[in-house]
Amino acid sequence: MPNENKLPRSGDIFCNVIDNYGDIGVTWRLSRQLANEQGLSVRLWVDDLASFAKLCPEADAAQDSQRCRGVEVRRWREPFPEVQPAELVIEAFGCKLPQSYVEAMAATAEQPVWINLEYLTAEDWAEGCHGLPSPHPSLPLTKYFFFPGFTRQTGGLLLERDLLARRDAFQADPARQRAYWQSLGLDMPEAGTLKVSLFGYENAALGGLFDAWAASAQPVLCLVPEGRILPQVGQYFGDAAPCAGSGYQRGNLRVCVLPFVEQERYDELLWACDVNCVRGEDSCVRAQWASRPFVWQIYPQHDAVHWDKLQAFLKLYLAPLSPAASQAVQGLWREWNDEGMAGQAWPAFAAVRDELDRRAQDWARLLAGNNLALNLLDFSGEIGKMRAFKIEGQ
Repeated sequence: MPNENKLPRSGDIFCNVIDNYGDIGVTWRLSRQLANEQGLSVRLWVDDLASFAKLCPEADAAQDSQRCRGVEVRRWREPFPEVQPAELVIEAFGCKLPQSYVEAMAATAEQPVWINLEYLTAEDWAEGCHGLPSPHPSLPLTKYFFFPGFTRQTGGLLLERDLLARRDAFQADPARQRAYWQSLGLDMPEAGTLKVSLFGYENAALGGLFDAWAASAQPVLCLVPEGRILPQVGQYFGDAAPCAGSGYQRGNLRVCVLPFVEQERYDELLWACDVNCVRGEDSCVRAQWASRPFVWQIYPQHDAVHWDKLQAFLKLYLAPLSPAASQAVQGLWREWNDEGMAGQAWPAFAAVRDELDRRAQDWARLLAGNNLALNLLDFSGEIGKMRAFKIEGQ
């Protein structure tokens, strides 16, 4: 049966896990959204199933093929198996597709829509590059660049259909919050306690920030999911082997180490906290949907080009803030990313938290109408219609 509306009915998403969990985190979210909300038959090809299993605990890293939460998860290995390409092919973050698969795409009667899903950036040039075609040098194929972003001229952000409603219900219900804290083995924090989540790369600024929290007049509860910053947490408290379940106290600072959790549980952590320190791309986006003030540790890149990405985002995010609030955010983010005097920058940030709370809520509402998965399908449909029009006009 012909596909009259030209929207894809099947998708192959390829993920090459470089390090950390950002690449697989984004592609796993996208796979589930396309499969469970939009009805596509989705295959997620992953070269590192051990990393995937950290995000999806029921997955079996030893299996080459399995079904997880409505998605067919396949091991990306060599030699690549002979498969029929999907109608929508997503090459995530510039990973190189298997040559045999590319040749199979070229041989299909109706060629797939081939998308290069790029990294998230707020830089101006992304708007001009979004949607641009890139013809294959030797095969009759065209790849299109698709840029996630924060404006209508980009591809938007991943946002599940019910996420904001679930967030609002959680944040409005003390009983649900109490149950969440109990699930962590903790009592509901007392009123007046500042609750902070800390998910980061290694960072020499950590000790100074902990010092500031320990010396603050306000009690601070810091929740640290297992990850790359954990050894430095242990070093600060003199523990050579910190792990999930470890707890520490110094002055007015209490630190609790949490196990690495699946994505839905991480959202609840962000919703439950007052301030969220996040890293990379995926957790940064989730912190924005949490509608809480956050501190972004951007992934460091060669020649310090990540600073341009950081400043481009801050230009958008800080635009309506007062000079005091803007300077406070700039100061803390700069020191945290430069592994500098984050502890000295913290008091100014804490002093403008009310204004940052309002901005975080406004920002999430502003972004909510620009859904990456829906935009991607609309874009794919337009490409399909354009191809059909060309064929009919021949």
